[in-house]
Amino acid sequence: MRKRRSNTDDARGAARLAIEATTGVTSVVEAMHRTIARGPALLGYPLSGPVGAITAVAYQGVRGVTRWVGGGIDLSLRQLAPLLGTSIPGPEREALLAALNGTLGDHLVRTDNPLAIQMRLRRDGQPLELGPQALRRAFPRAGPRILVLIHGSSMSDLQWTRLGHNHGADLARDLGYTPIAVHYNSGLHVSTNGRMLSALLERLARGWPSNLQELAFLGHSMGGLVARSACEAGEQTLWRSKLKNLVCLGTPHHGSSLERVGSWIDLLLGIHPYSAPLARLGKIRSAGVTDLRFGYVRDRDWEGRDRFAHRGDSREPLPLPEGVACFAIAATTAPRARARLPGDGLVSVDSALGKHARPELTLGFPRTHQWIGLGMNHLDLLSSSAVYRRIRGWLGAPRD
Repeated sequence: MRKRRSNTDDARGAARLAIEATTGVTSVVEAMHRTIARGPALLGYPLSGPVGAITAVAYQGVRGVTRWVGGGIDLSLRQLAPLLGTSIPGPEREALLAALNGTLGDHLVRTDNPLAIQMRLRRDGQPLELGPQALRRAFPRAGPRILVLIHGSSMSDLQWTRLGHNHGADLARDLGYTPIAVHYNSGLHVSTNGRMLSALLERLARGWPSNLQELAFLGHSMGGLVARSACEAGEQTLWRSKLKNLVCLGTPHHGSSLERVGSWIDLLLGIHPYSAPLARLGKIRSAGVTDLRFGYVRDRDWEGRDRFAHRGDSREPLPLPEGVACFAIAATTAPRARARLPGDGLVSVDSALGKHARPELTLGFPRTHQWIGLGMNHLDLLSSSAVYRRIRGWLGAPRD
């Protein structure tokens, strides 16, 4: 069991991240200094030798001092840990931590930074222990139906509550589901999170206090991709045999235009030698973010490839999970229906509905399992009463 995060852990994690950022930016500035100062290419970079020697000494000194200061901060915070005690997580802090993990989460894990989020199943923001006795204590009146809520990129499970509404809480009231939320590091690859989620759900299913009859997924944005990835990873598991419904809200099944624009910016910055060092700054975005370029859900979508390289969509088709009723909700900022609809600000309507120009990549949600919310943005999907009524209608309908 991982101990509760303390104020000290947060401070140490932030300090380390600031130090790493300083040294990284220092390297970018040094590269630009070298490129500009060594002279024109036409003359064979006449100042390349002396400039390289001078800048190496100067910038290495900056990096050395930064790391030395950082080491002192980390040591001091360790010594202060017993005095600072533990922190009580609040919505603002959770939102900030989620955004940080969404942007840099894979880096936080690689560097063992205390700010890295560990995937947990949670209830009302508190982590659940998944042993049978612990689950019996947590759910003394456990019912046969579980609703698993999977948040989007750079968000947390607490953000399912928006403008006073929570889809999970209302589905518990209206349809008798027990809502359980996933809290995860959205900066990791979607397929990595899918495998971890599958493992947690298997423990949940085997330890559930009552006769588990149904699991349902409700995924917002990236959460829908994580749900699909978990379905493939857990194909032969107990929990997968109980999964009956999957509802995706604004999920970029075929990617988000925002990440594709980011990859073009990387390419354009790299064209000119003076701007090329700035392209490094674009490469701090996490694996989870780059997965959103085309909607990667499996390891083989990204393994062995430079995830920042500019290339086309090379995914192999992954159909919707068999034996599961799958539903897709898209949002458009347009107030009225028309032939060509804009997306929700982050995800296009076609991507959210699983449609693709290549027929083999089209997911094939049944027409009656698709719905478009007019006059709403990506986050409105979490609070819209019209969206909730559609979800409730689908999940409450009798099944054969």
